Amino acid sequence: MIQRQLGPGGPLVSALGLGCMGMSDFYEGRDDQESISTLHAALDAGVTFFDTSDMYGPHTNEQLLGKAFKGRWDQVFIATKFGICRDPQTRAVTGFNSTPAYVRESVEGSLKRLGIERIDLYYQHRVDPNTPIEETMTTLSQLVDQGKIRYIGLSEVSSDTLKRAHAVHKVTALQTEYSLWTRDVESDQLKTCRELGVGFVAYSPLGRGFLSGSFKSRDDLPANDYRLTNPRFAQEVFEHNVGLVKTLEGFASELGCTPAQLALAWLLAQDKHIIPIPGTKRRRYLSENIQSLDVRVTDAMLQKLNSAIPPGAARGDRYPSASMAALNR
Repeated sequence: MIQRQLGPGGPLVSALGLGCMGMSDFYEGRDDQESISTLHAALDAGVTFFDTSDMYGPHTNEQLLGKAFKGRWDQVFIATKFGICRDPQTRAVTGFNSTPAYVRESVEGSLKRLGIERIDLYYQHRVDPNTPIEETMTTLSQLVDQGKIRYIGLSEVSSDTLKRAHAVHKVTALQTEYSLWTRDVESDQLKTCRELGVGFVAYSPLGRGFLSGSFKSRDDLPANDYRLTNPRFAQEVFEHNVGLVKTLEGFASELGCTPAQLALAWLLAQDKHIIPIPGTKRRRYLSENIQSLDVRVTDAMLQKLNSAIPPGAARGDRYPSASMAALNR
């Protein structure tokens, strides 16, 4: 598989990563055996970059990856996260914590669950409003010195926070939602990443599955699927957003690919240091996503896509109000 640098001078990883959240949490139809088969198939196909978090489950996603990659960690670049606290029983988010003591406790827990001695990329999942970013970064820098982690990442932070963090210790990657219908980062964070030499990891590059064309109505979603609480899946905006996907499907038909493949190819074409991490727990979707690397998108097609689906075209916030409030913007 094609490799990309995670930022200028950063580590080489597969140009397409795999988001593992849905294997253990938030979506219906958990199937650990199929998930492990998907993880093995991804690795065999050349995917090296795998994304998880201690809050997925919570904890069960890291345990799943630990089981799947036992004996094969030399082939894997693993990214995990800390900072979002969840009740193990109710699974409700109870707050955000990035104090030095909590960071140290969290890294030890992740190392144990994964069954490894060092984490390749360790993200702060969300900013702790009660702990200065400089304090958190100092602790993470110490963990690098101690050999617990290789690289430091941040998730969903503003350019100002990224700059403050980077002044303490190099930030290797910023992870933020980015796709054809979520383009907020283009006006600010992407520019800062280029200025600082920080790689960019795009999560939800398929709009939580919406851009795949799989959903024509809310009835296509399982009854307990968390996306039914997402404003972009709300009844009053659903038809409009489906219309955007139909436009994408038309362009994909011209190129002889699926809308998901075109959405990923569009994203890959935005910058050579962007690594999309589409999530899936099934081998058939994994194979489809990997084939996006073979889709050639011309400048003319990029212009047509940007014109037909411009920034702000999707209706509805990308998270419910409480989750939006937790973003560092």
